[in-house]
Amino acid sequence: MLQRTDIEKLLNDRGCQYTISEHPAVFTIDELYDYDIPDRERIAKNLFLRDDKKRAYYLISIEGSAKADLKELRRILSSRPLSFASEDDLMKYLKLSKGEVTPFGALNDEEHKVIVRISQFFKGGIIGVHPNTNTETVFLNTDDLISILRYSGTDAGYLESHIPAQD
Repeated sequence: MLQRTDIEKLLNDRGCQYTISEHPAVFTIDELYDYDIPDRERIAKNLFLRDDKKRAYYLISIEGSAKADLKELRRILSSRPLSFASEDDLMKYLKLSKGEVTPFGALNDEEHKVIVRISQFFKGGIIGVHPNTNTETVFLNTDDLISILRYSGTDAGYLESHIPAQD
């Protein structure tokens, strides 16, 4: 499993610009918002989903204030009905525990089963995600993140439509 230091080395080796904010362990984005972290509006809410037949797994990164509307995501992804994947699946495919969900977890997916899609909200800017630990948030260019994931063999890209923020 890739640790934070492995991810930092990968970012350095690929020439990516990034910053890392340390914080106490958090398990939800709302908990993360309790801390004074710069660029917090650029922190992603990450969802690990599966279809109803357990044939397709998705890691979806959306705007922190966006609603996790599984019916809308199903439509956007052109998938079968979606639900949240189990903690067992999270460990099996991403080698992560609850509260650590991050696109970087796809680097642990040796089968390349997990499809990563990132909200249009982050396109052309930075994204804040955990570096496979929920005690830090790394901020980097979203295109760099997608490039790293694709380089590792992950099917990664942007969602075709924007997920609206909650009212």
